[in-house]
Amino acid sequence: MTRYINIALAKGRLAELSAGLFRDIGIFCGDVDDDSRKLIISDEENKVRLFLVKPGDVPVYVEYGAADIGIAGRDTLLEEGRNVYEVLDLGFGACRMVLAGPGAIKDSFSLMSNKRVATKYPRIAREYFDHKMKESVEIIKLSGSVELAPLTGLSDVIVDIVESGKTLKENGLEVFETIASISARMIVNRVSMKMESDRINKIIADIRQMLAERNKTAG
Repeated sequence: MTRYINIALAKGRLAELSAGLFRDIGIFCGDVDDDSRKLIISDEENKVRLFLVKPGDVPVYVEYGAADIGIAGRDTLLEEGRNVYEVLDLGFGACRMVLAGPGAIKDSFSLMSNKRVATKYPRIAREYFDHKMKESVEIIKLSGSVELAPLTGLSDVIVDIVESGKTLKENGLEVFETIASISARMIVNRVSMKMESDRINKIIADIRQMLAERNKTAG
């Protein structure tokens, strides 16, 4: 009996965009972009199941094999640091992970001591300062709008995602440096890649071709 290929999608806009890709290659995606409360959507013809999970849980499902394939933002993958294969850059959800702060300290920031950094991404921030900047800083993890932290004196700078940079500008903050380029990535469980290589590689190849055709049309 053919087993299901399980695919974990991050709830929200990323799931809607991902579902569009899967529909284009012939996989049924049902209510992904509706207001349904369904957490699992099955395509019985292709033996594929889609799981809708929180973004940070996608690499967890894939690493432990509950999902064979996942789609998540690169920010999530960097922050989680899970043992998975990253096989495809899907291109959408593009933004940047940056170091930002008040323009008044931009030129003197490297000379400051006892730096405090507010972020939703403590692992990424720690990696950046430990390995690239080669310095120890205090990381303050926040769940809400990190732009508020330097404005209230909670931190000197922030590490966060930006798209247009409009929110930073409106709050008197500037980008000091880009830490990483972010976009949606397809990941695969390491064991699944061996055990179901033909079916998984076909999905990867079909989506890669679809992306190439979209880019050609857009160009």
